[in-house]
Amino acid sequence: MADPKQPRQPIPASDAADYLKTIPGFTAVRSGGSNSDPVFRGQFGSRLPLLTNGTNLIGACPARMDAPSSYISPETYDQLTVVKGPQTVIWGPGASAGVVRFDRLPPEFAEPGVRLSASLLGASGGRNDQTVDLEAGNAQMYVRATANHSHGQDYQDGNGRRVPSGWDKWNTDVAVGFTPDAHTLLELSAGAGDGEARYGGRGMDGTQFRRDSWGLRLEKQHLTPWLAKLEAQIYRNQADHVMDNFTLRTAPTTGMMAGGMASNVRRTTTGGRVAATLLPAEGWQLVTGFDAQRSPHEKRSGTPSVSYTTQDWTRDAKFANWGWFAELGWQASERTRWVGGLRLDRSEAWRYPTASSGMGGMGSGMGSGMGGMGGMGSMAAPRTDNDRSRTLPSGFVRWERTLQPGATVYAGLGHVQRFPDYWELISPSNSAATAGNAFASLKPEKTTQLDVGSQWKGEGWQAWASGYAAVVQDYILFDYVGMNSQVRNVNARRAGLELGGSYQLSTAWAAQATLAGTWAHNRTDGRPLAQTPPVELRLGLDYAQGPWTAGALWRLVAAQHRVAQGQGNVVGQDLGASAGFGVLSLNASYRVNPQ
Repeated sequence: MADPKQPRQPIPASDAADYLKTIPGFTAVRSGGSNSDPVFRGQFGSRLPLLTNGTNLIGACPARMDAPSSYISPETYDQLTVVKGPQTVIWGPGASAGVVRFDRLPPEFAEPGVRLSASLLGASGGRNDQTVDLEAGNAQMYVRATANHSHGQDYQDGNGRRVPSGWDKWNTDVAVGFTPDAHTLLELSAGAGDGEARYGGRGMDGTQFRRDSWGLRLEKQHLTPWLAKLEAQIYRNQADHVMDNFTLRTAPTTGMMAGGMASNVRRTTTGGRVAATLLPAEGWQLVTGFDAQRSPHEKRSGTPSVSYTTQDWTRDAKFANWGWFAELGWQASERTRWVGGLRLDRSEAWRYPTASSGMGGMGSGMGSGMGGMGGMGSMAAPRTDNDRSRTLPSGFVRWERTLQPGATVYAGLGHVQRFPDYWELISPSNSAATAGNAFASLKPEKTTQLDVGSQWKGEGWQAWASGYAAVVQDYILFDYVGMNSQVRNVNARRAGLELGGSYQLSTAWAAQATLAGTWAHNRTDGRPLAQTPPVELRLGLDYAQGPWTAGALWRLVAAQHRVAQGQGNVVGQDLGASAGFGVLSLNASYRVNPQ
């Protein structure tokens, strides 16, 4: 758990992936200056749900040029929670890598008041950010408004060459809450955002990242001695994304996109959740409930002379999920706790026939080459196998033990069955002859993982370790051949380790170190599993004395030789081995006064 309002080295984050990659075990599939896709322990996409205030906002681009992380501004949230591995069932389906939650906490006012927090950032490369968070209220109600703007220009590489990577984005959200008593909360929220980003590794840029959101949630605590909490929420999140090759760059004069082309894709996710926290007996706690979401995907296209805004929307897919969950905790003794959970999901996908001509959604299979043109995989002939559904179970059990004050250990075994997502069922640029077969035959991914860990804390020092080993049946893998991609199931194994610690050298100086590494193997093909990040070491030194603070962070990343050329995911593929590198970051601050 972390406070995303606190800046982390080396600079305040422009999106969720930028912030998460400062946490051991996280990396990112980089898209440019912003809008990267977060990766945890080598897993990304729907294996790692990113939730905002308990809701799901899913990007629309078939090549994930608008990953969910690109719509999140971390500094406007109060709390970041990361659950490692399949060790919870209460926050949606398919979370085999873990769950990431960004939450805004309801402000508390004992008496009428107003609170304001604002920040400005200026940096080289044209970087400038502005953030404001305003709260006003009393004991019975509150209003909270947050807004931010972030801008960056293209950077230069080591040879002084300009790399297309600039961005400009903004977000604003408003929440009105009613707290008639200390145990009741009713909150209505709404938000919007937009932006643009240049991509050096894609055939198009993102010229619109429109987000529109609203939600309603109710929380009631201490209803009865055995009903500790009741929570319910409904929400609607829409991502309206535009890709083109003529607004932020000069349109090509040759090739399949000569003269300029644009693709507009839209995904609207509506959902809800009801959960109850029960206390059936002393030492026992049960969280149980239901969640559901529905997410259709639509597209349209255009050119500089024929705007996409004049075209009709065409639906190419729709996804839906209904889930029941129950998570039970038992305090077996003063030092021992057991936690277990079960989840059952009914997942369904619909695939709609689309025209075989036009730019309606050109190929996400080009995501690592020409890329980000919206979904050539959608350009298939009419078919009869246009829907599929599965009922998928998941569950886990975890043992936690306090060995002595400051020392704890845990071990958990989890199993998750994940339904293929839009990027796996619809996006791949399979030919018309095989696309329908892929949609019908791609199997759900099944992950069984053992997670172990420990924490130690003493006077002036602390350390922690976590490790995992997983067997994945029917892992969903992309194969690239030239400009085209195909998707299939393979069997895989994964394992990894994360270590960290800190030591207070003196009253003013403290040192930290973390180490994270992941190993993954494709058992079906007898080769490494593609897109696996290398080992990463971070060494930090901090100083704090009076109003002054200072720090240094040395990030060291090893070379990666375990690669699988031509294989990967919808965003990218392994192109070859990578060299190691290091980044040294320095910071200092001065607090002018206690305010």
